[in-house]
Amino acid sequence: MLSVLFKRKALTQSDTASSGLWQLAVRRLKADRIAMMSLFVVLCYFVILILSLTGLIASNWNKEVAVSYAPPTFLGAELSQDFADKKIEAVQALPENPVDPLKDIIQKLNTEIATEQVTGTPIDYYGVTDPLADDIKAIDLQLGGHLLDQEQQLKTTLAFGADKWGQDILLKTIKGAETSILVGLLSALLAVVIGTFLGAISGYFGGWVDDVLNWFYNIFTSIPYLLLVLAVAAVLQQKGILSIVLILGLTGWTGVFRLIRAEYMKHKSREYVLAAKAIGVSHFRRMFVHIFPNVSHIALVQISILVVAFIKSEVILSFLGFGVPVGVVSWGSMLNEAQTELILGKWWQLAAASIAMAVLVTAFSMFTDALRDALDPKLK
Repeated sequence: MLSVLFKRKALTQSDTASSGLWQLAVRRLKADRIAMMSLFVVLCYFVILILSLTGLIASNWNKEVAVSYAPPTFLGAELSQDFADKKIEAVQALPENPVDPLKDIIQKLNTEIATEQVTGTPIDYYGVTDPLADDIKAIDLQLGGHLLDQEQQLKTTLAFGADKWGQDILLKTIKGAETSILVGLLSALLAVVIGTFLGAISGYFGGWVDDVLNWFYNIFTSIPYLLLVLAVAAVLQQKGILSIVLILGLTGWTGVFRLIRAEYMKHKSREYVLAAKAIGVSHFRRMFVHIFPNVSHIALVQISILVVAFIKSEVILSFLGFGVPVGVVSWGSMLNEAQTELILGKWWQLAAASIAMAVLVTAFSMFTDALRDALDPKLK
């Protein structure tokens, strides 16, 4: 009986001793409710990203489904009706030519066109006085039916409203999340990989290697960030997600380099690294297997910070014409469009993009902070 108890105790001790850094981090994260909630929110965004990339949702985001600036549903249809009445009144108030014999007919047609645009009710444009009206209508029916029947009835309200082209703000926000998350995440990963690799080499080896990489670092930091971004954008001379990722990733690694270099300079002389050196472990293994897990929380925090910063940078690039091309939507382009809409009192596109961005950034930052604490060896 005692032997069985001793075996169980020894087994338990061996299991505890075999728990690695990541296993301990997982245990701490599971015990942190805020971290789990933040992880759930981030995973929901990534699920939306995958569904959008595969075309299962928001594939028709650029389709006109509502009247221009259709308000959100919770504001009611009265706002749309007021907009419709004002538009019709504005058309009716157009100046008339008193000597024009067709002024009454033109005024009537303008009113009918405005009514069609705000209500979605098709108008029969085949005039009874046109001698070719019957022939045109017959040809039109042979080609597949009345052309106006192909037009979709425009809605006066949507769940999150519509922009000036009548596009659904909800679908536009989802599609914009695809672009902004990809740009922010891929750019941050590229910058962290470059900064971590160069910082590890500089801090670990020191000497002339450190001098050369510090000289390279000083060149990048001596140039104003915005000018550096524009210079790289001018060299690439292409618009698209890949170009934005390269622009931001190749210019945003300097902060990561500085922090990782300082950490490697501290850890390279510690006992566990010297022990690994004594048993013949290679430089690469000492840098990225022994030292890096102890400084990985620095890289994770930098990813969180850079994701937020690069989403903001994408807004600046889109505003200056170096961002996403025409026909591609992102949170940055939505915020750019919202500037002119606010003058007209149309705030729902700004609110949708801002709320979607704020929720993702907050959840991502909180989860990264919790992961940093779980991976920090000093907090064990």
